[in-house]
Amino acid sequence: MSTWTLSAIEELFTQPWLALMQRAAAVHQAHWPTPDVELATLLSVKTGGCPENCGYCPQSQSFDTGLHASKLLPEDEVLHAAKAAKAAGATRFCMGAAWRSPKERDLEKMAHMIASVKALGLETCATLGMLSSEQAQTLQAAGLDYYNHNLDTSPAHYAQVVTTRTYQDRIDTIAAVREAGIKVCCGGIIGLGEEQADRASLIAELVKLQPESVPVNSLVPVPGTVLASSAPVDPLDFVRVIAVCRITMPKARIRLSAGRQQLGEAVQALCFLAGANSIFYGDKLLTTGNPDTRADDQLLEKLGLRTVAPQAAPAACSCGTPTVPSALA
Repeated sequence: MSTWTLSAIEELFTQPWLALMQRAAAVHQAHWPTPDVELATLLSVKTGGCPENCGYCPQSQSFDTGLHASKLLPEDEVLHAAKAAKAAGATRFCMGAAWRSPKERDLEKMAHMIASVKALGLETCATLGMLSSEQAQTLQAAGLDYYNHNLDTSPAHYAQVVTTRTYQDRIDTIAAVREAGIKVCCGGIIGLGEEQADRASLIAELVKLQPESVPVNSLVPVPGTVLASSAPVDPLDFVRVIAVCRITMPKARIRLSAGRQQLGEAVQALCFLAGANSIFYGDKLLTTGNPDTRADDQLLEKLGLRTVAPQAAPAACSCGTPTVPSALA
C-alpha cells in the first residue's frame, strides 16, 4: 500500500526541476535496471459516435470534427493489424471502441477478438468504456491482460471536461476490472485547462489505484472540440509530470501516449530519463497522429534503449483456432 499523500505529491511539484529529475532517474534505475521500453500498438476497432461529451475527444457525437461513426471492425482486419504490430516489434496490442459501455452483442465479439489476438502471443488490452462486474469477468475469461480506463484529470476539475458521467463511474469500472483479475491501465491527460494542483490530485488518485500501466497524454487539440483552442503544455511541465508519476508509482510502466508527436526527440529523451518506459508505437493512435515507427526506432537507438522482446505465439489447438471460453462460443 502506498504511503504517498496529496500534500507529499504537491511538494514534489514544487521541487527544483533538475533535483526532481535526478530523484526520478534514481527511482527508475532502482526498479527498472534494464534500459528497455515496452512497445504498445493501439487500434480503433470502433470509431466515432460516442454519446459521451469528453471535451477533448473528436469521437464524441457532441462535436462536429469531421469524424464519421463506423461499425465494429471485422475480426480478420483486427488480426491483420495485430500481426503487423507484432512483426514491427510491439508486445501489447490495445483495442479501443468509442462506446459509453459495450452492448452484450458487442462484448461477445470483442471477447472473440481478444482471444484471437492473445493466441498470437501478444499481451491484450482494451478500452471499451464503462464495464459492469459481469462484463469485466467475461473479458478476463477471454484472456484480456489489461483494461484501459483513464481518470483524465483531478476530481475537482473533471466536471469542466466531462459531464455525461461522473468520476465515481470511472472508479467503479476500474474496481470491476481489478476484481475480475485484469491488470489496470489508467492515466490522464495534461493540458485540459487544469492547474498544477489538479495534476497532483490526479496522481494522488492514480496512486490509490496502483495501476500496472500509466499512460500520460499531452492534449492534442482537435478543431471542433471544446478544448480546440487550449494553450500548449509547457514541455518541461510535462516532463515533471512523468517524473512525479515515476517517483510515486515506481513499479508501473509509465507510457508516453497521445501528443508525443508534438514533443520532439529532446523532450521525449527527457521523459525517458525521468522514468517513462513505454510508448504507443505506430503511425496512428485512435484518431490522432503518432511518430512513425522508423523515427521511434532511430530515437531509441540513439538513446541506447532496447525494446521488450515479443513473446512466441502459444501452440494452436488441433482445430487451428484460438480456444475461447465455452460461454462465448
